[in-house]
Amino acid sequence: MFEIVFFGTSASAPSIQRGLSSQAVLAGEYRFLIDCGEGTQRQILRSGIGFKRLNRILLTHAHLDHILGLGGLVSTFARWESIETLDIYGSRTTLDRVHALLYNVVLGYERLPVQINLLELKPGLILETKEFTVSAFPVTHRGSGSFGFIFQERQRRPFLVEQAAALGVPAGPERGRLVAGDSITLDDGRVITPDMVLGEATNGATLVYIGDIGRLDNVRQYVEGADTLVIESTFLDQDAETAARFGHITARQAAELAREMGVRSLILTHVSRRYREAQVIEEAHSVFPDTFVARDLDHYSIRRGKLAEKLTREDTRARNIAPTSEE
Repeated sequence: MFEIVFFGTSASAPSIQRGLSSQAVLAGEYRFLIDCGEGTQRQILRSGIGFKRLNRILLTHAHLDHILGLGGLVSTFARWESIETLDIYGSRTTLDRVHALLYNVVLGYERLPVQINLLELKPGLILETKEFTVSAFPVTHRGSGSFGFIFQERQRRPFLVEQAAALGVPAGPERGRLVAGDSITLDDGRVITPDMVLGEATNGATLVYIGDIGRLDNVRQYVEGADTLVIESTFLDQDAETAARFGHITARQAAELAREMGVRSLILTHVSRRYREAQVIEEAHSVFPDTFVARDLDHYSIRRGKLAEKLTREDTRARNIAPTSEE
């Protein structure tokens, strides 16, 4: 399961209700910040997740509404020393701009207690754990060096409790070893292999995140079959020509992509203040009913084979995500 928390959902400029682009993906003990528009650090605190373990930042592209909040966030990290290392991923174009922002403006005079690593993105695998992978893929937007991201849980084989009990496998660490792929030997000398107590492999949850984008035909392979697709919806269909001119898409186009690629849930973000939210929802729902329009501080869980589930603040507290007094 993945979770995504939206910090800013506006396009280009903030509105009264919406801040600039930023969101966090939570995956077990890992946390990833995707983009960091102006005002992000305050939204992180308001969301209740705090700063701890938020030490990997994935940047979709170099436009200021997606990176300008890095200055304040990194300055806070540098003073509070709440993390030892900060990995910032982006295209070469994006990292050049981030370097100028951080070292020519924010941190030029400071001796940093945090190690900042600027890591150039290439298409393919970014991070691999026992539970999931994170990959990047190229996206077409204005200029060069835009990326989208895929969070993919690994395949899992369910443990067949009744079958294990029938074979005499005791509850405890022996079952854990079988789940991990190791064979065990029982007291009577019988060898039990994982295949004897594990079911057929099933795919885990898939979350695809795409920021600003102006062309959809070259990302279809990355979106296909996703449990949840998060993507921009800066314009409505009535302004499709303007959208294309500025390298963006419409809510209808996003919904058509989700429908055609067999996506289970669609979450729209990067909403322009020129439209009412109800207009965006109406246009998307006319094509793809399982669409949500994200608001600032919305929190969703992403599970395999299920619609995205919007969580309440009480759900967040129940997951022990709320910050400690030290944060």
